[in-house]
Amino acid sequence: MSRENGSGEADGAGGGTPVPEQLALIRDSVRKAEVPRAKPRTWRGAALAKSLPVARVLVDKGVLHLDRYFDYAVPEELDEQAQPGVRVRVRFGAGARNVRGGRREGGGLIDGFLVERVAESDYSGPLAALAQVVSPEPVLDGELLGLARAVADRYAGSLADVLQLAVPPRHARAEARETGEVPPPPAAPDAGSWRRYGHGAEFLGALASGGSPRAVWTALPGPEWAEEIARAVQATLASGRGALVVVPAGRPAARVDAALTQLLGPGQHALLTADAGQERRYREWLSVRRGAVRAVVGTRAAMFAPVRNLGLVAVWDDGDASHSDDNAPFPHVREVLELRASRDKCGFLLGSWSCTVEAAQLVESGWAAPLVADREQVRGTAPLVRTVGDVDLARDEAARVARLPTLAWNVVREGLKHGPVLVQVPRRGYVPRLACERCREPARCRHCAGPLEARDGGGLWCGWCGVEEGAWHCGECGGFRLRAQVVGARRTAEELGRAFPAVPVRTSGREQVLDTVPGSPALVVSTPGAEPVAEGGYAAALLLDGWAMLGRPDLRAGEDALRRWIGASALVRAQGAGGTVVVVAEPTLRPVQALVRWDPVGHAVRELSERAELGFPPVSRMASVAGTPEALSAFLAGAELPGDAVVLGPVPVPDAGGAPGAARRGGGAPAGERWERVLVRVPPGSGAALAASLKAAQAARMARGAGEPVRIRVDPLDIG
Repeated sequence: MSRENGSGEADGAGGGTPVPEQLALIRDSVRKAEVPRAKPRTWRGAALAKSLPVARVLVDKGVLHLDRYFDYAVPEELDEQAQPGVRVRVRFGAGARNVRGGRREGGGLIDGFLVERVAESDYSGPLAALAQVVSPEPVLDGELLGLARAVADRYAGSLADVLQLAVPPRHARAEARETGEVPPPPAAPDAGSWRRYGHGAEFLGALASGGSPRAVWTALPGPEWAEEIARAVQATLASGRGALVVVPAGRPAARVDAALTQLLGPGQHALLTADAGQERRYREWLSVRRGAVRAVVGTRAAMFAPVRNLGLVAVWDDGDASHSDDNAPFPHVREVLELRASRDKCGFLLGSWSCTVEAAQLVESGWAAPLVADREQVRGTAPLVRTVGDVDLARDEAARVARLPTLAWNVVREGLKHGPVLVQVPRRGYVPRLACERCREPARCRHCAGPLEARDGGGLWCGWCGVEEGAWHCGECGGFRLRAQVVGARRTAEELGRAFPAVPVRTSGREQVLDTVPGSPALVVSTPGAEPVAEGGYAAALLLDGWAMLGRPDLRAGEDALRRWIGASALVRAQGAGGTVVVVAEPTLRPVQALVRWDPVGHAVRELSERAELGFPPVSRMASVAGTPEALSAFLAGAELPGDAVVLGPVPVPDAGGAPGAARRGGGAPAGERWERVLVRVPPGSGAALAASLKAAQAARMARGAGEPVRIRVDPLDIG
């Protein structure tokens, strides 16, 4: 990594591919090779540190052409506090260094991390001095720095951006609190419900004895998964090592937290979630970094938790989109924990009720071993799954009138005699999507082409720009009548409430997510991922509008639909206890058949083989590059892609249309702009070269001050 002074000018000693603007600087540095290295002793008349007077600082500027360390002089008064790993403030930008003929002040103050102290600088000129040590608490050690660098390289991002995700914001009061002593290791746990899985007890035994097993775990339906994860953590702690568990949201984190508290007692682990508040989160994070706590459970940001002597990393439900960070460089929890398992030589556990294609590839490659139950165990714990297809709906008078087939009504009526019934609806709201009744053309806004929605008070409104539509007609056939393409959760709850007037109806979705519901009879209408846990399990479940999830134009449509269906069905009682699930989808489709057989692994293996034939991820590595047509064309012309790279596209990128965060997440073009996207695909083994080439091209653009942005996302979740 090249060294620079605080003005942002390179001295030419660099790692990676130099951009054209840097070549002249590199030649200058070669000509100046005989110039003695700077060994500063004073700064504006003040004495500098006598030992190791040069600090190498990573400034908090997440731009690629500044993704390097900068050298600063260490004043004598900051010598004791300016230790590797602390937060500092430095002057950065034009005028932040001494210049020939006198001193020039200026340059704004910017935050950074002091990476190391050295005796001499590679830069031959005078150095700016550290302005301030923000806190003497060392928050960045060599292990975390190395992990952050590996993640930045993998995702073609900057080290500063990764560290923003890895190190939480400082809170002075949390730093002032003292940390307790390290608790003694607990006793090794009993295998418990892990005995239901082939080699489950052996997996726990290996962790307890100091081993580092790697497993892809297909969990049986039911609530036992949280306790099983807690037992794996306890087994790791019993060996004197630390453990890290990452789950997709706060509700599953609370369940693992409760299971760990019950097994280990209070205060033996840290809970790192975004809703904990800045002070509490930073206090918990510090207790982990200081070594007082050796077990961590948390959501996405916890993947970087600085657990000492790491013995196990675990991720639950890796197919959930929440595991992919919304901020550059968009790292995924599963990939980061794979990196940690390889770097730290620790155990790895990927668990879910379902199975992603990436999980199947880990088993296929031999990197991890399968941890599954036999078919008898699966049949004994899974509910009965029944299907209703298009032919059944066409013949069913009740389905034509009320959208729900007779089988579904009967299952609901019978289930309500014994407990709550779950109804999963693909979308929230009242009637989120409308179409022409005659030709089925989607109803769109005349102003921005956004989707029209029906609100509770009547009338039509655009879901993008909010403009009311008072005189809609179909642009294709001229029709004036509308039909609901997908009925939302609130409308479904309203319909079911009229059909079962004596039964309470509860809804769970984005506006209000329920954690648990009582075991008494009730209808629980939920969007995917927001299903509450019922006491004693649900008596039955309806999975409505399956075609809406299967019909998405996305490579992962079938995999995601199966994962969401299994996630809801796993909350239903076992078939022996009367648990029944009805899925309204074509029975012959592969995801539906996998649900009926409760065989997510078989579905993932089949998907993996087909993607291998087509060269799609995860068998290949892929990157999405998007921008205006001019910027995208210029970027591709300047990028030195690997020789085996295949460029697919360009294709238009849909306008984000004002959808909250859509452009930031890479889900659409900025509102009002015309963007295009290409997909760059490389075979296995060339992923690092692809990321490096994209990063170098982006750094070159930024160094030239290119105005139009280009968005890069390595291994995007959605490739259309």
